[in-house]
Amino acid sequence: MMAVEAVKIRKLDPWILEAHRAKAEAEGISLEEELRRVVIEAALRPRNEFVAKAAKLHAELKAKYGEMSDSTEIIREEREERN
Repeated sequence: MMAVEAVKIRKLDPWILEAHRAKAEAEGISLEEELRRVVIEAALRPRNEFVAKAAKLHAELKAKYGEMSDSTEIIREEREERN
C-alpha cells in the first residue's frame, strides 16, 4: 500500500479557497474532500484525454474499415505451427 502524504499549500489567494469552500458546502462535502477531488481530476486529465483520443481514432477506423476481426486465434495457430 502506498503511503499517503499531507500537503500544505501556502500563498493561496483567499477568494480561491472561498470558492472551493462554497462548492464543497453546496455539495455537502468537506473542503478537504473538494480539494482532493480537484487534485485527482487534474492528475487524471492527461489519461482521460488520451483515452478520448484513442476512442475517437477507434471510431474513425471502424467507420472507414468496418469491424476488425480478432487476430488472437490466427496468431496462436501460427505460433503453434512454428513449434
